[in-house]
Amino acid sequence: MSVLEALDVSKRFGGVEALRGVSLSVAAGEVVGLMGDNGAGKSTLMKVLCGAYRPDSGALRMNGEPITMRGPRDATAHGIAVVYQDLALVDQRDVATNVFLGREPRKGLVVDKARMRREARVVLDELNIRIPSVRMPVAGLSGGQRQCIAIARAVHQGGQVVLLDEPTAALGPEQQANVLKLITRLKERGTAVIVVSHNVDHVLKVCDRVVVMRAGQVQGIRDVHSTDAATVVGLILGEVAAETLAHAESHHSLAETGDPR
Repeated sequence: MSVLEALDVSKRFGGVEALRGVSLSVAAGEVVGLMGDNGAGKSTLMKVLCGAYRPDSGALRMNGEPITMRGPRDATAHGIAVVYQDLALVDQRDVATNVFLGREPRKGLVVDKARMRREARVVLDELNIRIPSVRMPVAGLSGGQRQCIAIARAVHQGGQVVLLDEPTAALGPEQQANVLKLITRLKERGTAVIVVSHNVDHVLKVCDRVVVMRAGQVQGIRDVHSTDAATVVGLILGEVAAETLAHAESHHSLAETGDPR
């Protein structure tokens, strides 16, 4: 059963149709890669799924039940967490504070720092994120470590579904590998994950399915175990659809002329 579903979702900005009848689903313990060229509609769809945009038509379902989101807080309440490329971390604050950012526990009138440090360490250990101390300022961490902290925050804040926007962009090979391992660990713990990425190799490595968008529509959906990079790139560029259409037209033409080929 799908944890999160978008059903025939459309979104228009003035005269531009950013999404045209898009459907997408993700199940518990599944990683779905969302790919497409710039302007394909990926970012708009992500913002609909996390409550930043309201669709003009279509529906969203969570665990089979219809949901309406008026903003990102509603998405959080439904268990949908998003990690954008900018990560939204506060460099001057320590790791524990960033894990709890915006939801700091209180003990009387003051922030309960001991609880934050204790629970932050637990979630980091559960996800096998190697940070020496939760008291370290985030500014002193590598790009890969920062990405992992942002993902840990999404998980800690109750994300049944975690949306990742280009999680390996601008990282070195070793840091990319660490983030990909973390995505695999999210899958193993039963979290549903949607990954927006331009890196076909990364998508094929950690995802179960890849959904390719083009011009605001779903161009194709492929199981990663029965596809390859060339096919996915062809879908992104529109070449697969063009070949299919040409073949269909040729077949139709032959049928009309009675050609037995």
